[in-house]
Amino acid sequence: MTRVFSGIQPSGDLHLGNYLGAIENWVRLTDRYECIYSIVDLHAITIPYEPRALKQRVFDMAVGLLAAGLDPDNCILFVQSAVPEHAQLAWLFNTVTPLGELSRMTQFKDKSERAEMVSAGLLNYPILQAADILLYHAELVPVGEDQRQHLEFTREIARKWNARFGDYFPEPQPMIGGGKRILGLDGVSKMSKSQNNTIPMLGEAEETWAAVRTAVTDPARVRKNDPGNPNVCNVYALHAFFTDAESREEIEVRCQTARIGCVECKRMLADGISTRLGPIRERARELRSHPDRVHEILAGGAERAREIARPILEATYERMGLDPAAHD
Repeated sequence: MTRVFSGIQPSGDLHLGNYLGAIENWVRLTDRYECIYSIVDLHAITIPYEPRALKQRVFDMAVGLLAAGLDPDNCILFVQSAVPEHAQLAWLFNTVTPLGELSRMTQFKDKSERAEMVSAGLLNYPILQAADILLYHAELVPVGEDQRQHLEFTREIARKWNARFGDYFPEPQPMIGGGKRILGLDGVSKMSKSQNNTIPMLGEAEETWAAVRTAVTDPARVRKNDPGNPNVCNVYALHAFFTDAESREEIEVRCQTARIGCVECKRMLADGISTRLGPIRERARELRSHPDRVHEILAGGAERAREIARPILEATYERMGLDPAAHD
């Protein structure tokens, strides 16, 4: 089967942007491809963090992914740092990566402008990301438009390494369009924990309503008896994921004729989210009550990942004139 790789940072509580933009698609892909998914904790330590909190975030991310439908019998799910071959291959790729190309990466420029201290890890982030993918000879990578540059960088590293040491690493192709760019509660920027504009994926119904009620709607609508324009309202856009077509059509008409106010529209959206995600939230509660099971799944995934990664790294060492047994 065609091999797919993707990773997600344990950067905070899962939200609807994660679910609709990536995780839902990850689950679908497992029916068609050999999928390898990683919680990329090594990427998360390129900026200041609290070690104890990181461990909890990794566990919470695993719970969310499993609850959302990732089946460990149908894919490989593991924590990046549990497979040391990732960091080892990244170091080897450092030797063929021009410094100038790293400094021109858009994400590095954006983050370094806001950071008090810019670590070498932040600069080298794309090299580790390339190692994540190429370590498994992944052929496809599901990415959003904002990740195109990073994947092209991965392809460039594969080309540079192959040109120097022989054709070995395939150039992975992007899977564009599987994920969706979900706007946050401000209706302008991408839903993001750092922007404080998210709707929690695993929150209780009260948390969902507390978040949704703050969402920006049609900015031109001042009072309930003003006709609304659902075409410019992000709350109505979110209804597309959680409300059936007939009900959405009714909401659209009632909004345009001022027979429904924004609060009512938000209430229906919150109820729809809680209904749709109710089974996922229940599974998450069950998984949290059995943490040993979660750790067992991650450990098993790491071992399966290493079975694929180890021989690829050994071959890389050998082609570079290094001792292939020295990496263990």
